[in-house]
Amino acid sequence: MNKWYLLGSIIFLWGCSDSGKPGLKFSEQGREVPAFNADSAYQFVQRQVDFGPRVPNSEAHRKAMAYFEDKFRVYAGSNAVFTQKFTAEGYDETLDLGNVIAAFNLSSPDRIMISAHWDSRPRADMDSDSTRKDEAILGADDGGSGVAVLLELARMFKENPPPIGVDIVLFDGEDYGKSGNLDLYFLGSRYWAKNPPVPGYSPRFGILLDMVGAKGARFPKEQYSVRFAPNLVDEVWNIASEKGYKNYFLDEKGAAVSDDHVIVNEQAGIPIINIINHSRTGRGNTDFAPYWHTHDDNMEIISKKTLQAVGDVMAELIYNRL
Repeated sequence: MNKWYLLGSIIFLWGCSDSGKPGLKFSEQGREVPAFNADSAYQFVQRQVDFGPRVPNSEAHRKAMAYFEDKFRVYAGSNAVFTQKFTAEGYDETLDLGNVIAAFNLSSPDRIMISAHWDSRPRADMDSDSTRKDEAILGADDGGSGVAVLLELARMFKENPPPIGVDIVLFDGEDYGKSGNLDLYFLGSRYWAKNPPVPGYSPRFGILLDMVGAKGARFPKEQYSVRFAPNLVDEVWNIASEKGYKNYFLDEKGAAVSDDHVIVNEQAGIPIINIINHSRTGRGNTDFAPYWHTHDDNMEIISKKTLQAVGDVMAELIYNRL
């Protein structure tokens, strides 16, 4: 892959697009929207789980990274895929990490960013079995589902090129840290924001997908998202309502969830929202599903119906509202 060809092309396009770039405005365009295939997305989750826990420095982590690179080369072309490799200091170890990036419709100066984290957690600190708390989890939903939706969208983009430039970013090292201290969370997005592969990168907006595949998932309006990009939140949830997915995309106030999107907005200045399965307690705190950070985060909790809902909303937004 010619990294410099990719970066040079994008730098030229984005450098010419800063002035006059559309704001966060949306309207139906009358375009045909290709069908999102939940069966395919489900298989993308399964493939990741088959590698085992995608924990930094593990063989499963290396195999998963290579898999994402290969898939994106097929879907986007070898000149439109770049892995931003870097190291970070962990707990008594140096981590080898990589953000995997794929660009679609390179000729368009008007671009959006869609993202997820691809690593899985190295510990099951919320598991009821105290003897297994130090074991890494499979992360079928927490990591695997967001990546799966993006891979299926990438497959769609190859067959049906999007009307706007779309950049997919898979962040590494999001879930490495220990509970109670955020310093070693969000390693990939921290590095990406401080070391942008493309200087001056300024997409119209970003969307982060995190835990978007579980049975009975609920996506209230996460509060950092409402602060960063209220018009985008409204549009996404309106699309969901129109498509009959109000039982997933709840028209209610969610919690303020610390995640990669906070780093991207605060350090890179990109308006970005987070679609994430959670609930808000009476005191305003974040509450996650019972499988969160446990060994129950496996294929048994993954639902094709949930993947379909999220995929349909994303496809409608990208193909027909921009």
